[in-house]
Amino acid sequence: MKRTFKSGDTGQPGRSTKDKKQKGGKVVTKEYIHEFIGKQKTAMIASVDEDGFPNIKAMFTPRKIEGNCFYFTTNTSSMRTQQYLKNPKASIYFYKRGRFSYEGIMLIGMMEVLQNQEIKEEIWQPGDTMYYKEGVSDPDYCVLKFTAAKGRRYYGGGKSEFMTESFVWKD
Repeated sequence: MKRTFKSGDTGQPGRSTKDKKQKGGKVVTKEYIHEFIGKQKTAMIASVDEDGFPNIKAMFTPRKIEGNCFYFTTNTSSMRTQQYLKNPKASIYFYKRGRFSYEGIMLIGMMEVLQNQEIKEEIWQPGDTMYYKEGVSDPDYCVLKFTAAKGRRYYGGGKSEFMTESFVWKD
């Protein structure tokens, strides 16, 4: 299914993503999001527990990014996986912190737990046996597929220069 990326407002009065001279440099595009995420070493993923509270965990960045879908590996037996099976609402967050600047991208969407052997083999890496002793067919190895619906970019320097920008992915 082909998806189009559509930018929204920046959250700042009088500014929009059509305004090419924004502080912070780049207008958010799906290509920019993919490039930014590809440069990070850690992802924060959020699930919702049985009491409706958010739970956040640091993970390795996605193994595969395809359009608005982001693929992670994890343990089938993990608390997070069990939460996604009960409630697929999720969020993922990536950030880069400089000495005088900050940039973060939050994506909101749905998380699926995949047990399909084909996708497991596609994103398997040789070093994964450290986590999954039985290899790619280990029953405790699964893939999390996050599908983004919308998001928000945070960027800037000090308080007076900090900006936000919202965006949505639409079919």
